[in-house]
Amino acid sequence: MTAMPFPGFNSDTIDDMLVNPAAYADESIHDAYTKLRAEDPVHWTQPKGFRPFWSITRHADIVAISKANDRFINRERTYISPIEAEEWVKNTTGDTHLFRTLVDLDDPLHMKLRRITNTWFMPQNLKKLEPQIAAIAKAHVDHMASLGGSCDFVNEVALWYPLRVIMMILGLPEADEGRMLQMTQEIFGPQDPDVVARSRILTQGLGGPEASGDPQVDIFALVQQFFAYFGEVMADRRANPRDDLATVIAQGMVDDEPIGMLEAISYYAITVTAGHDTTSSSASGGLLALTKNPAEMAKLKADPSLIPGAVEEMIRWVTPVKHFMRTCTQDTEIGGKTIKAGDGVALFYWSGNRDEAVFDDPFSFKVDRANNPQTAFGNGVHQCLGLHLARMEVRALFAELLPRLDEIALTGEPKLSVANFVSGLKSMPIRYSLR
Repeated sequence: MTAMPFPGFNSDTIDDMLVNPAAYADESIHDAYTKLRAEDPVHWTQPKGFRPFWSITRHADIVAISKANDRFINRERTYISPIEAEEWVKNTTGDTHLFRTLVDLDDPLHMKLRRITNTWFMPQNLKKLEPQIAAIAKAHVDHMASLGGSCDFVNEVALWYPLRVIMMILGLPEADEGRMLQMTQEIFGPQDPDVVARSRILTQGLGGPEASGDPQVDIFALVQQFFAYFGEVMADRRANPRDDLATVIAQGMVDDEPIGMLEAISYYAITVTAGHDTTSSSASGGLLALTKNPAEMAKLKADPSLIPGAVEEMIRWVTPVKHFMRTCTQDTEIGGKTIKAGDGVALFYWSGNRDEAVFDDPFSFKVDRANNPQTAFGNGVHQCLGLHLARMEVRALFAELLPRLDEIALTGEPKLSVANFVSGLKSMPIRYSLR
């Protein structure tokens, strides 16, 4: 089976583009997405150095596959990874993953583990955290105000705000936030050397392992540190339970037995990583979109009741998780193509969130977008467990920031991280007037 040729793209170009982290950093990936949605939305993809897979680029197909979790499973491949990297993980761990998080598992184990924290993440229970999250948001806007009217919003505000929320809900000490930042930045998707270098600078002297110069050695060292750190947290919460999420996980039960070590550490891993990078990217990308669209900024400042909808538009616009993989378990027809049992399938959420068949004027940022079924959180049984918390955090930040912000402008070119899995802004230099 061969990839369909396109005018302006040969099959090698479009296939390699879909996995190329640089295409996500300069947003040229949207050219490929747009072409595929129009002409080959279920596209057999054979990039160099990767196992082949189907690229799914239309919103409707992404949602349909996401909801068919019996026919499209997670455990075989979670994200697009070069063959060399897949072999390294297998040789190093004896498994196909460094962790076994909720996104790597299928039912029934996936749902048994998800139930441990499902109630904790419900809106009615998160409501009690609103005052604390609002206070953390205010502290970061106050910090922004103290910086003399200019900063790099990503590195001085957006990176730290959701990290401190995660530290708070897990009940982790402030002294450990440097190590936590390094782990969240480097374990999942260390494709951008600038992000790794920034992480090392920001966390210097704060307890993280020193760089060896070999990315695979460094990742494994961080994974080992992660297991050691959260192994201690787990033991402590079993002996000394507290009113925090770390205790809920440590004391979780699966089939009337205490949660296993690997499952618990993986639970902590997905909580701190998914809860940090994605929210940071949504907040910074949302502010950039407002800065580039002053009429939308003015509309939002004039009517704060638009903030919840604006946050949804920020999440659609940024789509921090660019894809997840599935593996087909039985021959299935999607979009007129037969996906065979054993085939890999990549769900390209950023493409789905620019689908012209679903979103009116999808390449325009609109704080009052009326119809916004964005799929950034996924769909079906694997829909993001922390989606309500993420929305709450971004809402709290903009509810604090916008009434105090008199003006804002870019002072340099914003830069997106070089990554094809989880990505967002890595730099956003701005000047501003902030009360």
